[in-house]
Amino acid sequence: MSACEVCGNDYWMSFEVHTGSGAVHTFDSFECAVQRLAPVCEQCRCRIIGHGVEVDGRFFCCAHCARGSGAAHGKEIRDAAGVRPG
Repeated sequence: MSACEVCGNDYWMSFEVHTGSGAVHTFDSFECAVQRLAPVCEQCRCRIIGHGVEVDGRFFCCAHCARGSGAAHGKEIRDAAGVRPG
């Protein structure tokens, strides 16, 4: 394989990621893949590794950040995971 495009490590177990746009990336670890490909929350600037939310074409790590961002529809977003019913 080839060297990781993030850290430059030439690792025999490197892997390729093919994106929806047709781009091909080579990484030696998931950590490097996340650094290169994961979007960044527009509110708190953390990497969005889980599902995250998209509001008005903007990406956020959670509903809390979407609501605090001032995005037009941000106040409508609610997290469901871990919320007690009723």
